Amino acid sequence: MNSTAEQSKSISLDAKDYEILKLLQKNAKLTIREIAAEVHLSPTPTHERIKRLEKTGVIKQYAAILDPEKINKGIMVICQISLRESNKKTAGEFLNAVLQFTEVTECYNISGDFDFMLKIVVESMESYHLFCLNKLGEVPGIGQTKSIFVMASLKETHLLI
Repeated sequence: MNSTAEQSKSISLDAKDYEILKLLQKNAKLTIREIAAEVHLSPTPTHERIKRLEKTGVIKQYAAILDPEKINKGIMVICQISLRESNKKTAGEFLNAVLQFTEVTECYNISGDFDFMLKIVVESMESYHLFCLNKLGEVPGIGQTKSIFVMASLKETHLLI
């Protein structure tokens, strides 16, 4: 079975799987032994469970979560975008361009008055202005944009369970 088919298949998770996932969400640097001790399993079955969770796509990746302020990326903007035409070609061109922009950290296809919502993180207002002019403004098919500047982040989490 190929990995794409395997990842799209629904997987049955038990209480131990959820315990492991909770621990890994909070600290992906835990060792197998540390996780095993927390979930009251031996290291081998714990390791096998983690490998299964990775292989089936439940665990998509491991990452370090950075503080944007400390790396000079203190401006966050939610940008809503409407395309001029709703068709496969226009949407594809838009997505191909947006997926290349390092400033865009999240992109959602949404319902309502706009077609897409982007989370953009940049150094300054000037950086955002240049991004809009030189990158976003060059993407064909954009009809309307609306920028919402985040004044404070009150809750950010990657925890799902």
